[in-house]
Amino acid sequence: MHAFDVLGDPVRRRILELLATGEQTSGEVSAVIREEFGISQPAVSQHLRVLRESGFTSVRAEGTRRLYAVETGPLREVDAWLERFRGFWEQRLDALGTELARGKRERGLSEERNGHE
Repeated sequence: MHAFDVLGDPVRRRILELLATGEQTSGEVSAVIREEFGISQPAVSQHLRVLRESGFTSVRAEGTRRLYAVETGPLREVDAWLERFRGFWEQRLDALGTELARGKRERGLSEERNGHE
């Protein structure tokens, strides 16, 4: 499955967000996802399986628990693909930063003039 197919699903993105804070059991992940999305435990398990099989997560057994963690390889690949487009929004963000700084300066000068009158 292509990385963007995996990441295109909001449930899978949310699972990755949860796992970004650290390793979690399938039960912990399932509880949050079931509450937030109103889906069954088997449906959550299916999403975890897709993430595992596509390389976005790893799982290890600890007794009877299954602990999931984020695998960074596929995310680095997505980031590398996005790199070619990053310039489009970075230029706009730089321009926004310049305009915000200009507005602060102008407000500051206006306040100084108004304070001295």
